[in-house]
Amino acid sequence: MYTIKPYNQISQAGFSKLPNTTFDINTETDAPHGILLRSYDLHDMTFPETLLGIARAGAGTNNIPIAQCTERGIPVFNTPGANANAVKELVLTALLISSRHVLEGANWVQTQTDTDQLQKSVENAKKQFAGPEIQGKTLGVVGLGAIGVLVANAALDLGMEVIGYDPYLTLESAWHLSAAVKKSETLEDLFSKSDYVTLHIPLNDKTKHTVSKNLLAVAKKGMRLLNFARGELVDNAALLEAIENKTVCRYITDFPKSELLGNPNIILTPHLGASTPESEENCAEMAAVALREYLLYGNIKNSVNFPNCIVPYSGKPRITVSHANIVNMIGQLGSVFTKHHINVDKMVNNSKGELAYNIIVCDDLPADTSSLVEDLYAISSVKKVRILNQEG
Repeated sequence: MYTIKPYNQISQAGFSKLPNTTFDINTETDAPHGILLRSYDLHDMTFPETLLGIARAGAGTNNIPIAQCTERGIPVFNTPGANANAVKELVLTALLISSRHVLEGANWVQTQTDTDQLQKSVENAKKQFAGPEIQGKTLGVVGLGAIGVLVANAALDLGMEVIGYDPYLTLESAWHLSAAVKKSETLEDLFSKSDYVTLHIPLNDKTKHTVSKNLLAVAKKGMRLLNFARGELVDNAALLEAIENKTVCRYITDFPKSELLGNPNIILTPHLGASTPESEENCAEMAAVALREYLLYGNIKNSVNFPNCIVPYSGKPRITVSHANIVNMIGQLGSVFTKHHINVDKMVNNSKGELAYNIIVCDDLPADTSSLVEDLYAISSVKKVRILNQEG
């Protein structure tokens, strides 16, 4: 029986993927085998020795100490693409309200108290809420992952010209991206040509403040900027200066910061990107399945710190080993298996950066595996060993 500790409100659709014959969902336990969460911050948490895996029902994992998990041999799973449609629809909403002053107009109407003169007041005031159409304008999409591709293709359907920038474009994304999307080689080129720019890249040390003072200096005058990826991708001080000098006409972000409050050219939404019942169910299901498959069978898919490694379950016992990605590890592991008279039916070894992960399917295992595990841990670069028998 594996104990799963959920944080935040996780859709019941996720728990349905964790049968109670094998998994115990327990919010009070101090010794979980798996953690299922959304935005709860784990950075100050001391992980128990029992912890084997963490799954986030969402794409971003900034709330999880990835380096610590990797060193402990704990895979961290996310759910890329599960909330993509929800975010796409919100971005399209923002795209339209960044041009058409719908929010301001609607709020103004609610302030009218002279109901007898309402129609006359509306006709007199509507010109102050005028804004341009998006058809024929150019949208720059920074990051062409699952969400960026959906946004780019939808913008084409709305009659926009679309420029995309992604130096790490995957083959899968390229398959789904319309051929009508023009490619930009640099961010500077994209910003200089775009009437609207939308950000869809992850936040890390390299991407923090991607939208900087220098980048905004080459931006097309009067551009509109949308940020539904992560707040720190934008240097807010530089942004406010660009709004003041009218380089940026409007900024809409799903990540409010106090310094952005009260500016009439900034619209802040309360992190609504994945706040749809469909998205929450999709994310919960995907996260739960990833955690289930790892705990039961050692299979890894959609991990941010471990390589994908999947071996279909055949009923035979298996050993999983994570270790530093260095030479001669296969030989060292093989020597241990030989010592313990283990016949290997199948062995898959995949790596990701400085980490490697193995699934070893065995014809059988010794009745007592404690000395086997001890010998595997005696290899200095080994981080985590798991023995998975026929019952999982």
